[in-house]
Amino acid sequence: MTRPIRPDAVLIQAVIAGALSFAHLHDIAEAAGQHGWKAWAYPVSVDLLLVASWHRLRSLRTTQGPTRAAWTWFAVALAASLGANVATAGLLDLSAVPAWLRILVAGWPALAFLGGTLLVHTPGARPEAAPRAEDPPAPVSTAPTPAEPLPAPAPALPPAALPDVPSALVDHARKVAADHHARTGTAIDNDTLRTRLGVPAPLADAIAAQLA
Repeated sequence: MTRPIRPDAVLIQAVIAGALSFAHLHDIAEAAGQHGWKAWAYPVSVDLLLVASWHRLRSLRTTQGPTRAAWTWFAVALAASLGANVATAGLLDLSAVPAWLRILVAGWPALAFLGGTLLVHTPGARPEAAPRAEDPPAPVSTAPTPAEPLPAPAPALPPAALPDVPSALVDHARKVAADHHARTGTAIDNDTLRTRLGVPAPLADAIAAQLA
């Protein structure tokens, strides 16, 4: 059973507005000395730059990228379209187009090509890499064997011998420890902290002492 076709007022309005803007841009280009197929190519170029910049804006919002360049080219294309609509409303004598308008129309292809190229080749924000899951530690037997007695533990450094730790490194270590606790449910040990931070053992001990 086919669904009945219902007219969409928004779509009809968009078609009418697009056709009028297209015709106004064509009239301005033809009055500025661009005849034949060239006069019809100008409105296509303006509308394509407008659509491309809007599409770029939407993709940059998704990736949290900078949108200043996309907004700039969207404003340029919108100004060209609105300018043509206003100029053909009787405010401009199309039989005597001023020289500055002829220069703008003649320079539009290069400007539109530059804008489209920058929109396509401007990189967006790179997505943040997901944290890599750590491999579970292998079980270690704590029972000493007769042939290999356990070595005596290394004496810990006295508190006075612990090196000074920058506050920024301590703050980063707290984030690492919190992330480890959230994923494993246990507090981070000194060896894991040293591996995650990439610092020497004495510095890792000093950081762990401040995290305790």
